[in-house]
Amino acid sequence: MVLKLEDKKAIVAEVADHAAKALSAVAADYRGLTVAEMTQLRAKARKSGVFVRVVRNTLARRALQDTEFKCLQDVLRGPVFLAFSEKEPGAAAKLLKEATASFEKLNVVGIAIGGQLLDPKNLEAVAKLPTRDEAIAMLMSVMKAPISQFVRTLAEPTAKMVRTFAALQEKKAA
Repeated sequence: MVLKLEDKKAIVAEVADHAAKALSAVAADYRGLTVAEMTQLRAKARKSGVFVRVVRNTLARRALQDTEFKCLQDVLRGPVFLAFSEKEPGAAAKLLKEATASFEKLNVVGIAIGGQLLDPKNLEAVAKLPTRDEAIAMLMSVMKAPISQFVRTLAEPTAKMVRTFAALQEKKAA
């Protein structure tokens, strides 16, 4: 299909806009997937807040030129689609991890997070990244632990004294 220059500019602008907002990106080779499988993948992506787009490699290179995902340009060979995680850093990786289990012909070729290109072997590690709420909860538990331990330490002498009096009372009652 021949694209006009205006259409190409619109595609580049759309992908660049999503790349500017994204926290991570995954590039995957979709050779061998049926239209139904790609439609199913796109539907799952919409539900999980992941932007998925099949883009010509030359247009994708232009779109990623001034973003932190410039490192993905090396893996843009052959039929590749891009998945951008806009809300959670591991959302696209989770989506593609599940998709590669369902569709054997889907092959991840590159992962970019924080301006670094990661090997496709790191897909599972990136998929396990905590969500924003989980990360905040973990941080708060780490911050709360010393204070909780301090309060328990301060309360222990009083609690020990109460237990001693209770034991004396039981001994006298017996």
